[in-house]
Amino acid sequence: MNQKKRLSAIMGTPVQADAQPQPSPGIPTAYTPVAGATPPPPTPEKRPTPARSMAAMWAASRPGPAETDGAVIELDPALCLPSAIADRVPDATDAAFDAFVAQIREEGQHTPILVRRHPRKDGHYEIAYGRRRTRAAKALARPVRAVLRDLSDAELVVAQGSENLAREDLSYIERAHFARNMEQAGIAREVILKAMGAHRPDLANYLAVAEAIPAPVLAAIGPAPKIGRPRWLTLADRIKAAPPERIEAALASSDLAGKTSDERFAVILSALAAPAPRKAKPRAETVKDAKGVKFARIERSSDGMRVTLEEKAEPGFADYLAERLPELLATYRQGRG
Repeated sequence: MNQKKRLSAIMGTPVQADAQPQPSPGIPTAYTPVAGATPPPPTPEKRPTPARSMAAMWAASRPGPAETDGAVIELDPALCLPSAIADRVPDATDAAFDAFVAQIREEGQHTPILVRRHPRKDGHYEIAYGRRRTRAAKALARPVRAVLRDLSDAELVVAQGSENLAREDLSYIERAHFARNMEQAGIAREVILKAMGAHRPDLANYLAVAEAIPAPVLAAIGPAPKIGRPRWLTLADRIKAAPPERIEAALASSDLAGKTSDERFAVILSALAAPAPRKAKPRAETVKDAKGVKFARIERSSDGMRVTLEEKAEPGFADYLAERLPELLATYRQGRG
């Protein structure tokens, strides 16, 4: 299913083909200036059809005059704040972000982000999706291209989730993290299911995993893009079984330094593995003759018994015993019936 059909199915509204924006009277450009926006370039950016974004499809699927809702504008990235419901797990070792910034520096921002006016901060905007593009624009000290929509809280999270479905690059734990954050924010289950594109059993699994991984552990590991549900469940079991001091030691381990997110997962998983049971030390006893002279040492363990004879105490007795071991065994078996 292509992105347009997926978004149409999620939102329950038909998605029309991308239309060329119509200029507003008295405004010689396709951009609509709003508070916090920087002056747009004299000529709107021309983008090839494959580069058109989910934001463009969202804009086409909802009614509203372009000059107030759905226009592509340019905003100061400092005024664009992340969604209150996080769908990403931060990763300070994300080397791909530097390459992403370099690409935008060279090619420009092809895909607009989607924002709404911030419900609690005047003059600011809340990002439905495009936080990474916003970060890149901020790093480059340039405005970020955005589609402005008047979105309800439910529409915001559904748009946020639909973009994640289109990209399909959220890791398992990020999806679980997103689902749990929506639930904690009081979002209705039906809306969460739409935003996640998930069935109820899948959503229950996401929530169970997210609940089982403490925030400090998740922060230390990061998104772990190659780690799926079974290994997160293994980690959750080890966290439950480990004493708090072992968990703290694992999170403070120097082995985490310089590692990727997936490698940090492996380090912590290994650190929380149950230690191998210690083998009990063999119990030792000495055997003395009638005169009190020690002539043998016996060590017992779970694996068996070891007899060590003192050759100096009784020369030749070791050979005598070794020759008669088969006879002693036969006598023992006969006595057992």
